[in-house]
Parts: sequence; C-alpha cells; structure tokens
Amino acid sequence: MDMQVPHPVRQAATTAANSGTTTTAAATTAALASARAGGGAQFLTFSAAGATYALGIAAIKEIIEFGHITAVPLMPPFIRGIINLRGAVLPVIDLAARLGFDCATPDRRTCVVVVEVAQGSEVGELGLVVDGVSEVLELDPAALEPAPSFGATIRSDFISAMARIRNRFVIVLRLEQVLSIDEVSSLARLDGTAARVAA
Repeated sequence: MDMQVPHPVRQAATTAANSGTTTTAAATTAALASARAGGGAQFLTFSAAGATYALGIAAIKEIIEFGHITAVPLMPPFIRGIINLRGAVLPVIDLAARLGFDCATPDRRTCVVVVEVAQGSEVGELGLVVDGVSEVLELDPAALEPAPSFGATIRSDFISAMARIRNRFVIVLRLEQVLSIDEVSSLARLDGTAARVAA
C-alpha cells in the first residue's frame, strides 16, 4: 500500500504529468522541494518505454523541459549528448535506451530528470530523458518487494525494489547500477569533449 504525499505536492506533480511546458518542469521541481521538507521515503515516479519507474527524491535535483541536445561523437547509443544548464555542461542519458529499449521519441510530455551521481570522491549531475513524470509518492517500506529473480523486463541488477501502486507495478531503479562506474567514467570523459563541442 502506498501513502501519498500532501495534496499540494501531488497536485503540482499531476500538473507536470498533464502538460509539457517550462512551467510544468518548475512545478514538478517545486513538488520535489516540498516533498523533501516533509521527510519520509519519497519517490518520483515517471514513465519510460511504456513502464513506470521511480527514483528516491534524494538523488533528484530538478526536472527540466526537453529541448535541443547537442550530440557528441563516439559515445554509447544511450548517451544522447549534452545540454547547457545555466552555464554548466550536463550530459544527458536516454533512460529507455539504457534499459535496453528503443530510444525515446520526444513529445510534449518528454522531460529531463536531473539526478546527482557519484564520480569517485566527487558528485556530478546528469540528465535522464523520460517519457513523462507522474507524481511524487511516499511509499511504505513494507510495501516494497525485492527484484524478481527472473521475468523482469529490464536487468534485475537495475532494480532496487518493486511496488504495487493502484493496480500497477512500479520499478524502483538502482541508480548506481543504471549508471555504473563504467558509464560514469564515460560521462567524466564526456565533460572534456563536451566543452569542445559546445564551444
């Protein structure tokens, strides 16, 4: 059973799910800030490749509108490229492609979830392209189930837990596996290349 966060937070996230504007991204980021203030096991849910996924909000910095992404040569297919976020170069990952599906086809609900990842002793940021954000939820730890040993649609090591929310399964991603040390190293190298591409 899941416990929903206070109504204003859910309302902002629901607005984000039904619109594709810059205001939407700001509203969802505001919802995340409100949820952090409330404490508890908070998760942002979003869709990719026809399934619903979740990440703990502690790893999420903000949600931004999908826009132009500058491609960078010689990168893995799931690395879509880079964007300029307030003067900083932000590598962008196509989550669907990283999970083994076709690359996302952007539409009005497509957005970029900016997450924090560890790069050795340093912490960096990157963007995840998702089909759309859904809502911010507080999940009862007792409702979380372990990753299945077989039959999952994505690699089992990418799954932190499963949750059943309103008759649908939500996959809680293990971010450190989805963005393993090899991928993080690639992204670290990308920063140097990106500066030249963006120049």
